[in-house]
Amino acid sequence: MGIKVNLELMINTNSLLNYNGFVKEYSKDETIIKAGEEPKYYFQILEGKVKMSNFNEEGKEFIQGIFTCGESFGEPPLFIENNYPANAIALIDSRILMIKKEDFFDLLMQDKESCFGVFKALSNRLYYKSIMAPDISSHDSYKRILTLLNYLKKQSNEEEFLVNLTRQQIADLTGLRVETVIRSIKELEIRNQIRICRGKLFI
Repeated sequence: MGIKVNLELMINTNSLLNYNGFVKEYSKDETIIKAGEEPKYYFQILEGKVKMSNFNEEGKEFIQGIFTCGESFGEPPLFIENNYPANAIALIDSRILMIKKEDFFDLLMQDKESCFGVFKALSNRLYYKSIMAPDISSHDSYKRILTLLNYLKKQSNEEEFLVNLTRQQIADLTGLRVETVIRSIKELEIRNQIRICRGKLFI
């Protein structure tokens, strides 16, 4: 999410291609990045959807972010020279624009607009982490879910927002069990804090 970054923050496609960028296609469920790998590329989605996640000691998946067309993912390790802490998986067939780390840095040094675009995208994700962190430690499942959904709605600038996440993805993003998410969503509907129509979730 990571959940959602405004499309205006993406780096111009032509700029990436001019610095030796290239397009690679990934099939649904194909691994793009493996946790522990050395970062060598900048990734930006042309078409598709990508999930970044890792697992705790009990084997439970925690989604760090879901990224869609126009968004980038996996940048922080490029700057701090650490290996990737999470996997990146294509949720659907995807086309990814990639550029080598060295060429990416050259682009940022030469193109101020692209540089600030990356800063804004990273700042947006830090903001998301900061507002989610207090509620992730909360035992109140309703609060965890509402914090996530309200953040997504705010990013969309829509009066009524369609939550394009499965119940399992909401669980993985909030650290809850999917059964808890399903039960909590039903209760939130009863409280008139969300709306469900034909299985689709609105807030």
